[in-house]
Amino acid sequence: MNTYLLWALVLGPVLIAEALLSRHEVLVYGAGLRTPLTQLPEGVPYARGADPDRPPAAYLVYLDGIGKRRVRDTRDGGQLVQAVLAGAPELRVLGQVQPYSPLADPLADRPVWAWLRRRIGLLLFLHNVMQVFVAADHRYRPLYNRAVGSQIGTQLQLAGYRPGSGVPVVLLSYSGGAQVATGAVEELYAQLRAPVVVITLGGFHNGANDLNHAEHVHQLTSVGDRIERVGTWIFPQRWRLFRRSGWNRAVRSGKVTVHRLDPATHLGPRSYISPEGLLPDGRSYLDHTTDTVIALVRAHCGETAVTDEPRP
Repeated sequence: MNTYLLWALVLGPVLIAEALLSRHEVLVYGAGLRTPLTQLPEGVPYARGADPDRPPAAYLVYLDGIGKRRVRDTRDGGQLVQAVLAGAPELRVLGQVQPYSPLADPLADRPVWAWLRRRIGLLLFLHNVMQVFVAADHRYRPLYNRAVGSQIGTQLQLAGYRPGSGVPVVLLSYSGGAQVATGAVEELYAQLRAPVVVITLGGFHNGANDLNHAEHVHQLTSVGDRIERVGTWIFPQRWRLFRRSGWNRAVRSGKVTVHRLDPATHLGPRSYISPEGLLPDGRSYLDHTTDTVIALVRAHCGETAVTDEPRP
């Protein structure tokens, strides 16, 4: 009991401080006091995959879960990004976007956070959790969406995307990245006039963002994903009762299609991106997810057909 009390005394004030400070970055952006970073570390390309000298089949932007804290891919998405690159060389893939930083400032590169990471690594995850809720808060959501949408648009253009070219942009999001992906659609459409496809993988989002300019939304989910299910419970805009929410309007218009990845879980050895857990057909969970993502992207590029399960 003393141990739990000690943790409460240590983490309690930190959590309160984080909750109060979590809005700081989006407010700094809104006030114009700082502009988002665009320069990547030496040796990090703006995109990988297809040759930028000719238009790729599509640009895929990976928006990681709450483990994202640096430019390079983290444990949440590194293997998935690599698998997509290996399986679909015709795509141009961006994995450096910072979905939990309106200023595109990697968390792990900040001196204070680097110090905390060595001592209380859990705080980095808590920071990003708080950012998900800031992005979902109606007071800050429009500004947050514009900031990260602009960040994605800038990174796409630096990676060779030409506005108005008609090349599809696919936002592949894992967990809390879905809040950012659904929020970035309007800004990307305004900035690039790009056909935007959203793929959520265990998506945790509040359902409030306008998806009117999304070509389609593919919801990759599983009966074993409890974390995604929590999101459908705690956010009223995901309830069918709130018919005018962005999510429910998209569902009624036929823009949302469900793809089952049962029996995958959100985390652990049977997670969507686990290379160890095996399905009855011998594929790993990572292979199953990768195959599904690539098939969906190619379908929107007009190369293959995918069997869809319309959302009720």
